[in-house]
Amino acid sequence: MSAQLAAYSTSTGEAFQFWVLGTVAVIGALCTVFMKKSVHSALCLAGTMIVLAVFYLANGAYFLGIVQIVVYTGAIMMLFLFVVMLVGVTAADSLKETIKGQRWLALFCGLGFGILLIAGIANASLTEFDGLAEANANGNVEGLATLIFTKYVFAFEITGALLITATVGAMVLTHRERTERAKTQRELAEQRVREGKHVPPLPAPGVYARHNAVDVQGLLPDGTPSELTVSKTLRERGQVRDVSTEALNDLKALEQRAEERLGRAAIEPPHLKRTEEASK
Repeated sequence: MSAQLAAYSTSTGEAFQFWVLGTVAVIGALCTVFMKKSVHSALCLAGTMIVLAVFYLANGAYFLGIVQIVVYTGAIMMLFLFVVMLVGVTAADSLKETIKGQRWLALFCGLGFGILLIAGIANASLTEFDGLAEANANGNVEGLATLIFTKYVFAFEITGALLITATVGAMVLTHRERTERAKTQRELAEQRVREGKHVPPLPAPGVYARHNAVDVQGLLPDGTPSELTVSKTLRERGQVRDVSTEALNDLKALEQRAEERLGRAAIEPPHLKRTEEASK
């Protein structure tokens, strides 16, 4: 009788773990949806996946927990995060709708899925509890494979088909066919002249500065930094180094030395000039 009660009861440590990690998982999921930057959303989703892996490990599903960390968090999410960081996707790109009304359609589908999920959970009933020992009698991997490929094989195949359909749909929505001829360099130059914006080529990063790195603003001839020399992505991230102070000091020192040399040339003795003329 005590074993049966222990199977249906929850210990203090397990309850504490559930409420703490469950709160973290829900907050991470909400931040994934409401974060404005794609990198922050990816990090929040990775944190939620790690919390789910901890839940799997705590419930005795060791294989599923390791797969959750290695495959989903360590491979797929990190790959997505690195792609977003390298490409530099901004928040404005995600606000452009390629299909009109897709937000309302997504809201309607999400609401329907939520109602279906709530109804399924409400109608679920658990009359018997086998426990982790019986579920993992032949090993966690074998028990998981038995459930996937026997009892839940149709649900597993349907889920795989939905994921593949979602991947293909995302590729179709993001792919854009070129409907017009690409402009040549001459046409682009003529367009810049007509618009009157940046007629000459933009200066390279670090021009007239002490460094030629891509995150260093180039300096104009008067010593002031130019924001056009640094990529817009780096400017929005705040990853721009300012070396204008050092460059301005060097420029002032150079001008001072030039003035000193010109001053000495102005007071040069006349007999030296005669000697130079005679030598010519």
